[in-house]
Amino acid sequence: MIYLKLFLTFLKIGAVSFGGGYGMISLIRESVISNNWMTEPQFLNFIAVSESTPGPLAVNMATFVGSSQGGIIGSAVATLGVVLPSFIIILIISAVLKNLMKYAGVEAFLSGVRPCIVALILGTAVIMGLSTLLGLETIESSFDPNFKSLAIFIIIAAVGFIFKKFKKRSMSPILMIMICAGLGIIINCI
Repeated sequence: MIYLKLFLTFLKIGAVSFGGGYGMISLIRESVISNNWMTEPQFLNFIAVSESTPGPLAVNMATFVGSSQGGIIGSAVATLGVVLPSFIIILIISAVLKNLMKYAGVEAFLSGVRPCIVALILGTAVIMGLSTLLGLETIESSFDPNFKSLAIFIIIAAVGFIFKKFKKRSMSPILMIMICAGLGIIINCI
């Protein structure tokens, strides 16, 4: 039963998500938490691990969630569910791509979807930030800041700003992840 639920959940996420893995985070979060597959802090840890491992974020998240709920078979069915819609859509689009882009309706659809994806990513970032940094899970929850997380956030923001000011380019995401991991180890050992 859990395998079918994992497959259908991630099939739905893969079918209605645009904008790649970051656009899917809000849907994955909603599904995972509403099904009681994991808590908010566990989900945030899974995002961190998914970001740190090679491969697309949504595929990594589906694999990790599936594995946590149904072992190897669970990870396989969740991953299949999340990639199947994209695979089928890309096969269809690649067959008719040259003819498809000349239609104004297709361009209008894509220009309407882009702001929606940005809003989904920003909304998810704000919700996760409020939860992780300030302890605000819902509107009614009390203010309970996580000072260790706030310290890491402030340090990495300052390092990123300084790096950009002197190097005239953004810091590598890999370097940022490594710095944050080191800061997490140092701060949590204190």
